[in-house]
Amino acid sequence: MTDEQMVAGCLKGEPAAQKALYQTFAGKMMSICMRYAHDREQAQDILQDGFVKVFQKMDRFRGDGPLGGWIARTMVNTALDNIRRNKPYDQSLDLTEAEHLHSAEGLAVSKLTTNELMDLIQALPTGYRTVFNLFAIEGYPHKDIAEMLGISENTSKSQFMKARAYLRKLLPKETADIHGIGNE
Repeated sequence: MTDEQMVAGCLKGEPAAQKALYQTFAGKMMSICMRYAHDREQAQDILQDGFVKVFQKMDRFRGDGPLGGWIARTMVNTALDNIRRNKPYDQSLDLTEAEHLHSAEGLAVSKLTTNELMDLIQALPTGYRTVFNLFAIEGYPHKDIAEMLGISENTSKSQFMKARAYLRKLLPKETADIHGIGNE
């Protein structure tokens, strides 16, 4: 089923089209949700809420970009809504609290998998993780992040810098440098 057929079917409320759309995009969308969630269970909740929004707002998809991109933006916005409800910016975390997460052996560059990097990102406090994802992974400027999260641009920049410092604390220097976390 093509994207156009899935959209048309979803607009008509056809279960087969909804199932096809979900099966086509759920895997990629789950990886987006995992970047913003504390754990798999929370990511699954975000994924479910996100697909509910996708199906409810399918009439807003204009087709001027890829369907997957529109769904991804919906998932990011759903994750941000979830984070806003939990008010993570009221909390502050000292970097020394992350020391217990750093393995004594360290991570060899050749052994750092996508899953391990995902685990490190998920180890970030919610505020740090959210800004890190939006800036470093999604590519939003701090001004836009500030508007999305209802914080100041300086708070966004600060959260990102703290996230980088936190990740540097978790990664051995050579790994952080290779992944661009240690660079200014």
